[in-house]
Amino acid sequence: MAEHNIKAAGRKDEGKGASRRLRHAGLIPAVIYGGEAAPRSLQLEHEKTWLASQHEWFYSSILDLEIDGKVEKALLRDIQRHPFKQIIMHIDFQRVDANKPLRTAVPLHFLNEDASPAGKAAEVVVTHELNEVVIECLPKDLPAFLEIDLSELTVGTILHLSDLKLPEGVSIPELKLGKEHDLALVIAKHGREEAADAEEPAAEVPAAKVTKKDQK
Repeated sequence: MAEHNIKAAGRKDEGKGASRRLRHAGLIPAVIYGGEAAPRSLQLEHEKTWLASQHEWFYSSILDLEIDGKVEKALLRDIQRHPFKQIIMHIDFQRVDANKPLRTAVPLHFLNEDASPAGKAAEVVVTHELNEVVIECLPKDLPAFLEIDLSELTVGTILHLSDLKLPEGVSIPELKLGKEHDLALVIAKHGREEAADAEEPAAEVPAAKVTKKDQK
């Protein structure tokens, strides 16, 4: 598992005014919570954190959050962005206990689609229904991503969550809830079927009967 270091510093000032001052100074207000320790307010350098946030690992890997020189293992749990500026407004981190299972979303990487029978066929549409999946595992077993080999994908095939090849120690909690939770990941079908689905008229809803009582 690769190491990803993010530097931070503790802070005592809280509230909207303090957060606004931090942002004006090129810093991001943040918080870390969870585990045996109390929640702690933090600040991070915006430029370095923004660059880190452009990488996939920032969202799905365990981070080495270096707070005033002391490293804590943490996961990104929430990131708030400005509605139209390239500014991170606030970040939430959760502490990670090496001995306790964690639940988090990891990205899906789709491989060899163009080389598959479906990918080579004319007028075939391959859709990716999910781009990430929630998994459960111990921190040491957390994968940075899950790969789906589509080299054998044929027209008419639907791949589900249960078709994923999971690393040892990794499970998908959703699959424990029943077959109806075995969601589709990839669907390959002819473009004309896709068009027919889109053009299918919606079922007519019977007009409500108006009674004399309603007219009063």
